[in-house]
Amino acid sequence: MKNLQKEFPVLSQNTYLNTASSGLLYDSLLDYRQEHDLDFLIGGSMFRDHQEQFLNTVRKSIADFCGGTSENTVLTPNFSIGFNTILNGLEKNKKILLLDEDYPSINFSVKSKEFEVCYAEINASLEENISEAIAQYSPDIFAFSLVQYINGITIDLDFLKNLKIKHPNLLIIADGTQFCGTKVFNFEQSGVDILGCSGYKWLLGGYGNGFLLFKEGVLKQLTPNSYLKTSLNSSYDPSYTNIRSRYECGHLDTFNFGSLQHSIQFLSKIGLSEIEEKIKELSTYAKHNFTDLGVLDKVAKQRNDNSAIFNIKGDQKLHNTLKEKNIITSLRGNGIRISLHFYNNKEDIDKLVGILHRYR
Repeated sequence: MKNLQKEFPVLSQNTYLNTASSGLLYDSLLDYRQEHDLDFLIGGSMFRDHQEQFLNTVRKSIADFCGGTSENTVLTPNFSIGFNTILNGLEKNKKILLLDEDYPSINFSVKSKEFEVCYAEINASLEENISEAIAQYSPDIFAFSLVQYINGITIDLDFLKNLKIKHPNLLIIADGTQFCGTKVFNFEQSGVDILGCSGYKWLLGGYGNGFLLFKEGVLKQLTPNSYLKTSLNSSYDPSYTNIRSRYECGHLDTFNFGSLQHSIQFLSKIGLSEIEEKIKELSTYAKHNFTDLGVLDKVAKQRNDNSAIFNIKGDQKLHNTLKEKNIITSLRGNGIRISLHFYNNKEDIDKLVGILHRYR
């Protein structure tokens, strides 16, 4: 993977530890985008003549990559828009279980729509907390991030599978924005009913693209009766009235979704299992070093699973110091967030650790 670093110009000048904020643009994706817009420049409206067939290939690429089906794959500009569309179709008497301090696009969206809400605490006993909350509150829906954006805490996938078996009527909605592109995952075999994702982080797809995967029957189940009734009595083209178009209303940008497809193919060519192994190696190395330094988030120290995200002790002053040294991170929560992708290496971690040693 060392040669792949040449694809990412940012890495020649920076130690980039910030994929959890934004994935990187790379040379071959830039080439694709320039060719795309050149075709549009030359073709005008004729360039869009086959856009629906093209978007079908994008849905298939996403489904194949995540282990879903193209028929139940919905394209959306980002996770937040897709998730809010789901919420807008739900009856207000639904009780929704959330994780405290989860991503605002989940928690704020749910709370702002006045659903009945209950919580499970994010700590070292996360799965146990979820089980206890379900037993206590009997929620209809569980909505959460697979990987927590502040500290990288990851929900055990086997736990979710068993949770669905134990509670078959519980609708499980997962945000995979900090997950998809980091591990091999089969949606159809998982305990998740709906998986949503924005493509600009670990999938390296750039901004303005995302998707929702639905298990068979769930998409129709969540479509309001008023929408279904109106569509049956409508003479409009089905592309305006089918159950997928409730999420895909208006035009879909072939530039953005083509970028996502290009990056999915790019990652697939590298091999998602290879990427997973590289991230695991880097995460283990980083956790060992952060633990030795005493800077690691205490909850992360108690968990066995290592995601690609860590939160270490630090403030604005340290963040500025790192930036002056061209080490790119994010201030999140009460510390500094570090995130590692396949284009990182142990030397990146060593550089960070060296500065942390001197800063103490």
